[in-house]
Formats: sequence, structure tokens, C-alpha cells
Amino acid sequence: MIHVAVTPHPAGAVYRIAAAGGIAVTVASAGATLMRIDAPDRHGRSGNVILGLDDIAAYPAAGGPGGDACMGGTCGRFANRIAGARFDLDGRTVRLAPNEGPNQLHGGPDGFHRRRWQGRVLADGVRLTLESADGDQGWPGRLTVAADFRLIDAETLAISYRARTDRPTHVNIVSHPYFNLDGAGDILGHRLSIAADTYLPIDAAALPAGPPRAVAGTPFDFRGPRAVGDAIDADDEQLRHGAGYNHCYLPAGTGLRPVAHLASTASGRTMTLSTDQPGLQFYSGNALSAAAGGFPDRAGFCLEAQAWPDAPNRPDAPSTRLDPGETYRSELRLRFGADGAVAVGRPAA
Repeated sequence: MIHVAVTPHPAGAVYRIAAAGGIAVTVASAGATLMRIDAPDRHGRSGNVILGLDDIAAYPAAGGPGGDACMGGTCGRFANRIAGARFDLDGRTVRLAPNEGPNQLHGGPDGFHRRRWQGRVLADGVRLTLESADGDQGWPGRLTVAADFRLIDAETLAISYRARTDRPTHVNIVSHPYFNLDGAGDILGHRLSIAADTYLPIDAAALPAGPPRAVAGTPFDFRGPRAVGDAIDADDEQLRHGAGYNHCYLPAGTGLRPVAHLASTASGRTMTLSTDQPGLQFYSGNALSAAAGGFPDRAGFCLEAQAWPDAPNRPDAPSTRLDPGETYRSELRLRFGADGAVAVGRPAA
């Protein structure tokens, strides 16, 4: 049985979606933000497994300061980075609003995680909607967006995004929680598996640089369970660029499939992440202390299911173009357990 409760707030609303004996998810309409995911540990004790701020008023969409790290928010129109805050579309150059030096990050200075979404309760969750005007942060086309946060069973949160446009544009929307299955301390001892043979190297600006590289024989090989901190400070140029991991992995297969598994020996909690997206950004929280919230570096880390960064400027990337009459779709599933190893196999292509 799924129960949905709504708490009104001047900044919007807070929705708590709970399953008896299972997980409970707290979502704010401000920024379409995941504020909490409470999951049982090996002893059945429930605790929050993502970093978050205690009050909706602290989030940027409510006027608070907590926007630097996109803490739990929905990032768009285009998650990750666009080089030079520009790209070519149908013979013309589209110029975007930069917000990280000359580049655009997570949709610009007023990205979707800073907006107030409208909410509607579903039988098993909540649907949040947003309209982004033509030219918003430089992006062409009026975009209408829907974000569903639903419990599909007592252990699984499904997050799905849909969008439509009235002009050709590019879209890449992502949920941006920071995970810590222990609820405290750092994440260096968490054991992570990512079903990807390749990743995208980056330059000093954290922009993709060059073709995909093989993970084999490098600190980026998480094809089998490995502690996040095992090689995070290795003498490696790519790790120096990111001050740790801040790289997009390219999981095998297509369609909705499991691409990552996370486990903590301390709490016994596990999480399996499934997505239909071609990329998985692994960011190890290397600069959290510089953001609002009072969290130390590496207190949590992100697994962002998304398109390739800078895809509009990369002919080798899966297309992120959206035309009128088409629907952008993205789905993410987070399945929580305790003391159980869930294999991340090689999905069928």
C-alpha cells in the first residue's frame, strides 16, 4: 500500500510518498527536488540515504542559498556542461546563458532546480509540471515538462521525465541526488559497480575531451564491486582534472536496464540503479564543502542518468535533439535493499 501526504508551504508543497515496511520518499515542488529517501538498513532501521536540507525554504527555488550543488534537484533543460555555452542548430548558432566560466552547467544560471513546479498527487506518487519559455537561458522552443516521482513497489522509486517542444531544441533532464547509504560520514568505503567498459575523459574545465576511453587497467574500472575510495586519489591526470571522479560512464545496452549497484558494509543497505539513458555521470562530491548545506567533501556522491555531456556539440554522441511532435522521455529507477548482492550483468543490446 502506497500512501501520499502533502504539506503545503509558501514556497510550494512537500510530498511524502511511503510504502508500508519499505522506503519513504520526500519530494519538494521547489526545484522538483528529492529532499529525502528513507530506506531500512540490515536491522530494519530506516534512515535517510541522500544528502538534503531540512527545510524547503533553504532550497534555491524557494529563495534559499542551497543551489550551488543542485542538491537533489531536477537539472534542465540540459544537465551537465555545454562547451562555450553555444551550439549549432539547423544552420544557426544558439548562444546560451553561461554560468560556469564561459560554459553552461545544468541548464544555466536559472536552471530547472531553481524553479517552482506545479504538483498533482498520483495514486502512487506525485506529478510535477513546468513550462519553460522560448529563449529560456538561451534555449530555443517553449518546453513543457512533466516529472513523475512514484513508488512502483515497497523498495523501488521510479523517476520519469517527459517533455515536448514547439521548436527544434535539445533536452537532457536529470535528477541530482547525492547518495550516502550510511546517512553520515564519507562515501569512500561504499562499494560501487558500473556496467560500463568506457567513459568520457575530461579536460581541466570538466568538459568531455576526446573519444571514449576504456576503463580496463585504470582507476575508472568499476565493472566489478570496488570501494569508491580505492583509487580516488591516485596519480592520474583524469582524476586530477576532476579532483576525484566527475566523469560520464557509457553503460552497455539500450532501454531500461540495471547499470549500477551500490552497497555499504556498515549499514548493509544496497541500491541498484536502472535507466534508459546512454550516460551515467559519476561525481564523487569532490567540492561539496564549497556549496550550501554544510556538508564536507565526499559526504555523498552522484550517479546522474543522462545523455552525454556537451552532446549538441558532439557528432559521435547519441542525439539529444527534440523536434515538435516528438516526446522526450527519460526513466530512472532506484531499488533499495539490505545485505543482498544484486548483480549488474551485461544487458542485451
